Amino acid sequence: MSLVEVQGLTRVYGQGRARVEALRGIDLVIEAGEFMAIIGPSGSGKSTLMHILGCLDRPTAGRYRFEGRDVTSLSGDELARMRNRRLGFVFQTFNLLGRLSALENVVMPLTYAGVSPREARRRARALLEQVGLGDRLTHRPAELSGGEQQRVAIARALANDPGLLLADEPTGNLDTATGEEILRLFEDLNRQGRTLVLVTHNPGVAAVAARTVEIRDGRICRDERSGAR
Repeated sequence: MSLVEVQGLTRVYGQGRARVEALRGIDLVIEAGEFMAIIGPSGSGKSTLMHILGCLDRPTAGRYRFEGRDVTSLSGDELARMRNRRLGFVFQTFNLLGRLSALENVVMPLTYAGVSPREARRRARALLEQVGLGDRLTHRPAELSGGEQQRVAIARALANDPGLLLADEPTGNLDTATGEEILRLFEDLNRQGRTLVLVTHNPGVAAVAARTVEIRDGRICRDERSGAR
């Protein structure tokens, strides 16, 4: 069974003259363990698709199944539980809480999921060590470089062992060398069996993925696989 199955996905915003078709009948299947990049220019619909895949938005029409479950029929509370427990998010702006340490930022989603404080700290520490920040556990975001903040964000996204990791322009606020380090980390995570979807406008960033789906004007215009891993 495929991890993600999307059929006839459409997303419309506004009405009348303000009506915008962000997605126009998207069909897409993502298998478990894939590393896929969604690429396209600004306004192409790529971020809208990511928001729907991440249960941050609902389609206007069409069907979305995740791990065999029809997501389009879920209630708001059920979508929130799925976001917390089965989906991980990495954003361009990191979205860390400035008053919390790196460890506390990673502990937070575990706490929301009902994990005991002791176990949550153990898991968070192990994840931060996995992303190379074992010596930065007590540092707050302002005391970390951009690349280190993004690593904390990745550790936080992995906290509840998600079935799908979604990254929206994760290197957009980083210099070239640091961005390449983050992309290598994504490659490592994929080799460990993680399913990743990377959203970007940059072909160089998309090139790290084994599969590239290009979107223009709300439609898929290219879907190809490469030998990249």
